[in-house]
Amino acid sequence: MVLERYEVETFLTLAEELHFGRTAERLGVSTGRVSHVVKKLERQVGAPLFARTSRVVRLTPIGRQFADDLAPLVAGMDEAFRRAVDAGRGVTGTLRVAFLGEWTAPVLLRAVALFSERHPDCRVEVHEAQLSNTRSGLLDGSTDVLIASYPFDGMATGPALLCEGRALAVAAGHPLTRERSVSLEVLADHPVVQYPTVTSVEFKRDRTPERTPSGRPVPKGPAGNTFSEMLSLVALGRGVLPVGEHTRRYYPRSDVAYLPIHDAPPIERGPVWLPSNTTTRVREFVRAAADANAR
Repeated sequence: MVLERYEVETFLTLAEELHFGRTAERLGVSTGRVSHVVKKLERQVGAPLFARTSRVVRLTPIGRQFADDLAPLVAGMDEAFRRAVDAGRGVTGTLRVAFLGEWTAPVLLRAVALFSERHPDCRVEVHEAQLSNTRSGLLDGSTDVLIASYPFDGMATGPALLCEGRALAVAAGHPLTRERSVSLEVLADHPVVQYPTVTSVEFKRDRTPERTPSGRPVPKGPAGNTFSEMLSLVALGRGVLPVGEHTRRYYPRSDVAYLPIHDAPPIERGPVWLPSNTTTRVREFVRAAADANAR
């Protein structure tokens, strides 16, 4: 038996929607057509793939297994076809790249210059991302590649292009300013300013941990909507904030002091992209970024 593409598409869409009407609407066919295709597949399989009543549609155990087995195969076929199209056409079209934080801009611009030299037929659009839209931009396709900090859960990353130590941002008159450096353990003694709720979970866990290395709980301070707003909360004495040491250079403020954290691992930054958007354009840009910033 050979499955036709429309049969696979109908089955997987219904497995996702669990509704004949919405499935028909997505595929641009009638509900009768969807029902006919499903019944044909069930005859070929020899067992029901969906349990359906007048109100509810759900996958049977066999249907669930079939969907789980089939989905990655279809995704692989689509990716193989996209790679073939990219190879046949060359690297063309438009690539949308973004950077988060001023210190990542030079890295991105060097990457854009080398990529454009290698692929003059591909137009590159560059914009600055904000904490509030980094993930949404990657998900909705308005950003193909982002230069940002790791970790970034749910996304493909690497290689790291920037590496820096960590520092603790405190108000200028804070008692900690008498110290030459601090330990991560001091986070248990002061409220820590928080990142916006839309920020990556793993990122927040890395930057503003819930516990110190010894297991002491870290009190949470107020959250800011932007990085500048978070530093303003620090300046107001509402909390402290672990940051990268380059913040001292790019965000110099007379009301904020930056103290080295002597026992924290370094921060890495580099390309971030949606795994399902790993096109030839994206792969070539990541390669150019690595080559340009290794010089």
